[in-house]
Amino acid sequence: MSASTTSKSRVSARLAAIGESATLAVDARAKALKAAGRPVIGFGAGEPDFPTPDYIVEAAVAAAKDPVNHRYTPAKGLPVLREAIAAKTLRDSGYEVSPDSVLVTNGGKQAVYQAFAAIVDPGDEVLLPAPYWTTYPEAITLAGGTPVEVFAGADQEYLVTVEQLEAARTERTKALLFCSPSNPTGSVYSPEQTEAIGRWAVEHGVWVITDEIYEHLVYDDTVFTPIQKVVPELVDTSIVLNGVAKTYAMTGWRVGWMIGPKDVVKAATNLQSHLTSNVANVSQRAAVAALTGDLSAVEQMRAAFDRRRRTMVELLRAVDGVTLPTPRGAFYAYPSVEGVLGRTIRGRTPTTSAELAELILEEVEVAVVPGEAFGPSGFLRLSYALGDDDLVEGVGRIQELLA
Repeated sequence: MSASTTSKSRVSARLAAIGESATLAVDARAKALKAAGRPVIGFGAGEPDFPTPDYIVEAAVAAAKDPVNHRYTPAKGLPVLREAIAAKTLRDSGYEVSPDSVLVTNGGKQAVYQAFAAIVDPGDEVLLPAPYWTTYPEAITLAGGTPVEVFAGADQEYLVTVEQLEAARTERTKALLFCSPSNPTGSVYSPEQTEAIGRWAVEHGVWVITDEIYEHLVYDDTVFTPIQKVVPELVDTSIVLNGVAKTYAMTGWRVGWMIGPKDVVKAATNLQSHLTSNVANVSQRAAVAALTGDLSAVEQMRAAFDRRRRTMVELLRAVDGVTLPTPRGAFYAYPSVEGVLGRTIRGRTPTTSAELAELILEEVEVAVVPGEAFGPSGFLRLSYALGDDDLVEGVGRIQELLA
């Protein structure tokens, strides 16, 4: 090997700077321990534990048998699926979009990456309310941008204010990432809060990238508010991200989409044409069935999530040192464990939520994701998208450990 070869890094600095997805890492570790015979209960993955509804699977089986789906199709997505997404947006969000403004992607993550890649240049700043989904800052950085965290703690129910956003805005601010219902916190912005943030963005020429993948998973009297519905002036400076993964228990099918101004969607389509081409046709046909069917199966899953949510909130609030705002959407609880840190537990004294999560896994075989994956330390994320018995058993083990 020559000196010139050894003096250069084998992995590009761009990719070497990316961290592994913490949520997937925790889930993989829990599954590996289970496979080894350990009675691990995992609260890590944001994945419904229900099977994909039968009518969607049946549509996929039929599609797999049709040779038309055995060939390349447009990188932008099957026209019938883009039409279904436009119709679904009108049905669920209350405003019209053109199918030409829709790009079908390989899951929501590809939509996230391509949205930032389409509008962010090196030096641009993106306001990132924290706690945030672990993939957002990595996607912003890959696009050449700089994530600017705007933190709201448990005392604010993890909801940032216009005043906080304005304090973080500079002449380099290009966009705001807006996620409601939120992963990882389960918080949901009210219609009034959503409108105020949207109008602030319009006033200051800030793009809004809005992740709406948990739109159907809201509880109690909470309502999901599409930001474009309450601030239609954002139509030319906003990108909507969504997908079938959470609503229809289709995480493995890998179908997401982005809706935006036609020039932005065209740029993202060009990128996708070189990156992945079309999404698997069988998955696209399944997504058509999902979006054109009724929402009865979705409602059954939502009711189960709601039941588990109430159980988890009750159990976690009984733990000394834990503070938990009521999650209003998605399927996550995000307790503050700052009151636990510094306490000696079975001979160990965790000072960070990462250390506490490691202790919980090793001592009682429960996998949770530490707050460091989503912003500041001092928090844990627990998904309640798992069976009722496992939920009670898992949180019970945590209760006993921290008692």
